[in-house]
Amino acid sequence: MKFTAFERTLQGTGASRRLRNAQKVPGIVYGAGTPAMIELDHNALFFALKKEAFHSSILEMELAGKSEQVLLRDYQMHPFRPIVLHIDFQRVDATTKIVKKVPLHFINEENSPAVKTDSCVVNHVVTELRISCLASQLPEFLTIDLGNLAKGQTLHVNDIQLGDGIKVMTQGKPNPVIVSVSAQAAEEEAVVAPVVVAAPAAPTKAKKTEKQNKK
Repeated sequence: MKFTAFERTLQGTGASRRLRNAQKVPGIVYGAGTPAMIELDHNALFFALKKEAFHSSILEMELAGKSEQVLLRDYQMHPFRPIVLHIDFQRVDATTKIVKKVPLHFINEENSPAVKTDSCVVNHVVTELRISCLASQLPEFLTIDLGNLAKGQTLHVNDIQLGDGIKVMTQGKPNPVIVSVSAQAAEEEAVVAPVVVAAPAAPTKAKKTEKQNKK
């Protein structure tokens, strides 16, 4: 995925504010040399951030007529407005060791025996995994085939087929659950208790007044 950046010479809060007023986003590129101050078109960056590949793959950045491979490392958004305030990239090459979160794509769930035959509910316990690998090995996403998933079965990290050199960082959990299957709860019939409506009280005759009694 390609994007274009421009060199930024001015720094500081005032300069960044002027850039944002001009629909630009200040940023920095670090790693493998001298950090470079950059600026990007806000609208182009805003829509790029909506794409999954922009977060989880090696990007090709055009800067000052040269092309560099970078990885998105961080970005800051306005607390309540759809505005990108700042963005960070890291230069990488084929030998750079990186740690990055990668999304999971689940396929064939609807064709699995658990769903098709037993009408079970498939729970996606996690939707992304943090992996360690060389930059050249970074996958855009990991595909999890659920076509053979059966009732009562659970998939763990160790059940995923990973390429050589790719390791899942489990952060203390040796083999966490990725997908679980549970039987669909039977629908309970709602029992409506009969509502007893009290009969209206019979109208009472008004007592005769003393004037009426003297008639």
